Amino acid sequence: MEYVRVGGSSLKVSRLILGAMAIGDPAWRSWVLSEDAARPIIARALEHGINTFDTCNFYSLGVGEEVLGRVLKELVPREEVVIATKVGGPLGKEPNGRGYSRKNIMASVDDSLRRLGVDYIDLYQTHIWERATDLEEMMCAFDDLIRSGKVLYVGAADMPAWQFVKANSIAERHGWSRFISLQHHYNLIFRDDEREHIPYCVAEDIGLLPYSPMARGFLCDAQRYDHGGSTERARTDDYALKWYDRESDRAMVRQLGSMAAEIGAKPAQVALAWVLARPGVTAPVFGATEPCHVDDAVAAMDLRLHDDQIAALDAGYEPRAI
Repeated sequence: MEYVRVGGSSLKVSRLILGAMAIGDPAWRSWVLSEDAARPIIARALEHGINTFDTCNFYSLGVGEEVLGRVLKELVPREEVVIATKVGGPLGKEPNGRGYSRKNIMASVDDSLRRLGVDYIDLYQTHIWERATDLEEMMCAFDDLIRSGKVLYVGAADMPAWQFVKANSIAERHGWSRFISLQHHYNLIFRDDEREHIPYCVAEDIGLLPYSPMARGFLCDAQRYDHGGSTERARTDDYALKWYDRESDRAMVRQLGSMAAEIGAKPAQVALAWVLARPGVTAPVFGATEPCHVDDAVAAMDLRLHDDQIAALDAGYEPRAI
């Protein structure tokens, strides 16, 4: 396993990050894994040298953090892993139970620490964005968390580029901690962030942690979403079809299938290898519901696409309307 620094920080993460949205409570989403089912996946990731795990207080409404924390505590010393979680998503109907007020940030970090069973969080990130956020209040609260030792670094996920830039500028002006990373939606058929986010992060040495590198499984096989879906995720995950079901997206899947057959790989591995090869990418966040999915992702690290193969995949992309 390769380990890389996150942007300009000294934090080192594995080149692949295991995303834990599918770990927690099946009552939240039917495709989510219970603790017993998740344990061998986390264990396999550790065996491969993956040291970084990404979750969120919103996943399974807190149970996701509880399960990940218990399994990691059982399998590995705390100092050997990097735990990333998030704040901001709605956890109830209480008006201050979401977003980036000082009140919610301070309450949420203590709840996450308790659920994870740890004394500190390595990387604390924004989650579902609220455009009306007071950026100065948010960045001050994040800096206070770092000074308290509850959080070591802060990052962001999916927020408008101008607000991401402004938040970091506010932090710089006050001498507060900046975002060291951006977790963003990025894959062969969703490349919006190439317009502003990625160039800014590359220029400012901010780590890029793209999620959904296989497009929620769509790039593995678009047919799994046909006729009601061939997997539980495909049957119940309406986001995939909302984001990816263009004819050009399905054409990309067919192209991936042909290319994968030529080089003796799986379509998902080719899709992941493409993300790994993109300029500025630190470590993709991938999901797994079986240990073999971890094996496949790790094997994709050794897959080197030729320039003409990358150019062919790039040529198949249909830009989305702004």
